[in-house]
Amino acid sequence: MSGRSRPRAVVLVSGGMDSAVVLAMARERGFAPHALSVGYGQRHTSELEAAARLAAVQAVEHKLVTVDLRSIGGSALTDDIEVPSAGGQGIPVTYVPARNTIMLSIALGWAEVLGADDLFCGVNAVDYSGYPDCRPAFIEAFERLARVATRAGVEGRLLRVHAPLLHLSKAEIVREGIRLGVDFAATVSCYRADSQGRACGRCDACRLRAEGFRSAGVPDPTRYAGAPPRPDPGSGDAGR
Repeated sequence: MSGRSRPRAVVLVSGGMDSAVVLAMARERGFAPHALSVGYGQRHTSELEAAARLAAVQAVEHKLVTVDLRSIGGSALTDDIEVPSAGGQGIPVTYVPARNTIMLSIALGWAEVLGADDLFCGVNAVDYSGYPDCRPAFIEAFERLARVATRAGVEGRLLRVHAPLLHLSKAEIVREGIRLGVDFAATVSCYRADSQGRACGRCDACRLRAEGFRSAGVPDPTRYAGAPPRPDPGSGDAGR
């Protein structure tokens, strides 16, 4: 199927391993992906640089939109709050208020401009930190919203939100990525990655990522600034 005849889809690409797999899955499913990254005031830009590289490797259009969520704070990823080494009880401080709602809304707007009816995101409800915007109920609700809040929806187009990793474990995501030829070494998942994209090896995102590779029986290609995480799954991440 040629690129022109394939239906367009907007894919949220953070630069992490999950979104890299989703980008490859969208292409395999017959879509012409348009990669969207959001700079929201996160602690580092290395993940956005990784997102641009991932889009370039897959030869898809890449758009970066910036939103200043640091101005409202409320998260260890956008405020002067220490990133914990474990998730702890309840919703952790690494939750960014309304982040996925905002990102999907931007993706929805671009989809309308492109004439695309499909959005893809890498949220996961199996290995995650309990973030409210990584649950099936959130995806279903946003899809309903898209159909009543847009001209495309009101005119009868069937807008869809795809979350193909929603019910997969991190190990299953790793295996799917390997099957699709994803270069995980090019991705950045760490909450505290340095300017070179090297992982801290201590935060939730690092722990879950490392456990995914261990459980999948795949060598971990992550570049660490220090020691890699010990064999302990800890708490999960949210579609990084």
